[in-house]
Amino acid sequence: MARHLLTHPTSAPRSTPIDPLAQGTQPRIAVIGGSLTGCTTALPLLDAGFHKVAIYEAAPDAAPREGGLIGLEHPALDVLDRLGIDQREFVAYDSETVWQVTVRARQHIHTTRQAYPGRNTTWTLLHHALTSRLPDGVLHTGRRLTDLGTRHGQPLLAFHDGSREVADLVVFADGRASTGRRLLDPSRRLRYAGYVAHRGHAPTPEAALRDFLRLEPGLGCQYNVAPVPGGLDWTFYLTCTPVDYTRHFGAPPERRLFALPQHVSAAARAHVDAHATRLLPAPHAATVHATAVRMAVPVMDIDPPTRMAWPVGSGWAVLLGDALAPVRPHTARGANNGIEQAAGLTAALTQHRRFGADLQAALRGWQHRHLPTAVAAVHQGPAIGARLGLGAPARSPQPRSSST
Repeated sequence: MARHLLTHPTSAPRSTPIDPLAQGTQPRIAVIGGSLTGCTTALPLLDAGFHKVAIYEAAPDAAPREGGLIGLEHPALDVLDRLGIDQREFVAYDSETVWQVTVRARQHIHTTRQAYPGRNTTWTLLHHALTSRLPDGVLHTGRRLTDLGTRHGQPLLAFHDGSREVADLVVFADGRASTGRRLLDPSRRLRYAGYVAHRGHAPTPEAALRDFLRLEPGLGCQYNVAPVPGGLDWTFYLTCTPVDYTRHFGAPPERRLFALPQHVSAAARAHVDAHATRLLPAPHAATVHATAVRMAVPVMDIDPPTRMAWPVGSGWAVLLGDALAPVRPHTARGANNGIEQAAGLTAALTQHRRFGADLQAALRGWQHRHLPTAVAAVHQGPAIGARLGLGAPARSPQPRSSST
């Protein structure tokens, strides 16, 4: 197992570049995970002249791949701009307005207008914009990683079908249920926060709603809705015990980190409909009731990370985005963290390959820049949940001693 092969990054100082990643060479870079962070890791690397980049995605090519609303702040949008991805490809509504509405007895009693420093998109739109730019042969679907070892001192990837691949750098961008995090940082495990993000896409005629709307009907719930192509995307946060989650979605939250439409039981649907009827203004309750296809995500916490990079033999492995530190969706930092970290990694590796910068120092500098933001988002989530009265009483993520 990889955890037996990894050494402390400062235990064997490397004052000269590692041969496989030395100036002027083409390292083999394996990106694990073909979602947003994985693609926005591969594309900047390819654009920077790294030609031996491969993405390994566990889901087969035929698997449905769709997702809901996400917010991208200006730094993340700038990364996409520099890749030549026109915002009109993935931003259907360019509003920056967020309406914060206090609701009591199903009536609006107070509204505040806020400005979001970015744009909203959907996972589906952005993923299509990214994957359509990947050269043929870069994305390999149906390749589920099971282990990380070494061969002749180089990182060796083992896949579920028995195949093996050698790499010089392994980038784990494989999301909340990250195999990389399990192998590299096994003490940090997800724990259920006590509430669920119920989500649906309601097909509607051209709606009057053009902005992001956040309704807070009282402690223990929150309802967000925004326009997306073809209708409205809504998320309804509701407290749910682990027992009820298992009853509603067929498995405990730690095992079923994403409840797909086929997992959503009649009991889960009735639970959400009943709360919509009791808490939301009638038009929004009607939107929820009319939504045929629904999904759900248990909100999870994790102890904050203390590092982002691990040496593996003569190479390296790194964690990015949700693989590094899943955050509660209220923070709006999931996709932003992954995209910004990926761009920073490309800059560090480019300085090393083109100009001979010390690789360990470059990775340490990348970590020093991006780790605090990831840690801050991990801490922010429970604070927001506590303010909303969602889930169990807030337990702050526990700091750990830094290993860097």
